[in-house]
Formats: sequence, structure tokens, C-alpha cells
Amino acid sequence: MSQDIIADGLNRMMNAVKANKNVVVLNHKSKLLLSILAIAKLKGYVKNYQVEKGKLTVEIEKLNGCKAIKPRFIVTADDIDKYVARYLPAKDIGFIVVSTSQGIMTHQTAQDKNIGGSLLAFMY
Repeated sequence: MSQDIIADGLNRMMNAVKANKNVVVLNHKSKLLLSILAIAKLKGYVKNYQVEKGKLTVEIEKLNGCKAIKPRFIVTADDIDKYVARYLPAKDIGFIVVSTSQGIMTHQTAQDKNIGGSLLAFMY
């Protein structure tokens, strides 16, 4: 168990995908991880997630890759494309989660609103 709950949760999700399992139970949760999972559910990478008795159960839908971005780079809206090219396999495949002053959102939404922030994770 690492100190970073987001990185640990996303790594356990990827380990479940590699083991051909579509359900993973996480012992630790945070509001930030739940926000990332909410975005992943909207985009169709996570089928469902729920918190019961202090444990987070995640049902994985069509996830090919996800990882936390470390260090958490602080970027402007113009610099986001550089990191999209670095972390995602193609321009329109997947998303990067950005923590902005207006909340947590995908990189597309941050570019549309022309705001920057801190890069948290990516999924495709």
C-alpha cells in the first residue's frame, strides 16, 4: 500500500484488467479518487462503483490503460496538448484528469474553458 490512494487504486484497477477480472475491491478511498471514477463512468471506462462498509467496489467496463501522473504537473490550457501526446496513445482516445480551480474535469473540458490546472491521472 502506497501513500498515494489515487495511484494505488488505479494500479489495482490495471492489475485487475491484466488478470481478466472486471471487478476490483479497494480498501482505501478518497474524494479525489471518487471524482476520477465519476469521470471514468461518464466516459464509459468504468461500469459502476459503490462504497459499502468502507470499501470501494469498482466494475471495470472497457479499460485499456490508466495510471496516476507523477509528479503532478501544473499546466496552462495551451500546454495540455503536449501532455496529451505524452500520455495518451492517440489524440481522440482517452482523457487526462485535470484538477482546476473550477473542479476536477477532463482535459477537453479544461481546454474548452481555457483554464489550466494540475494533472492527476489518465485513462484510455
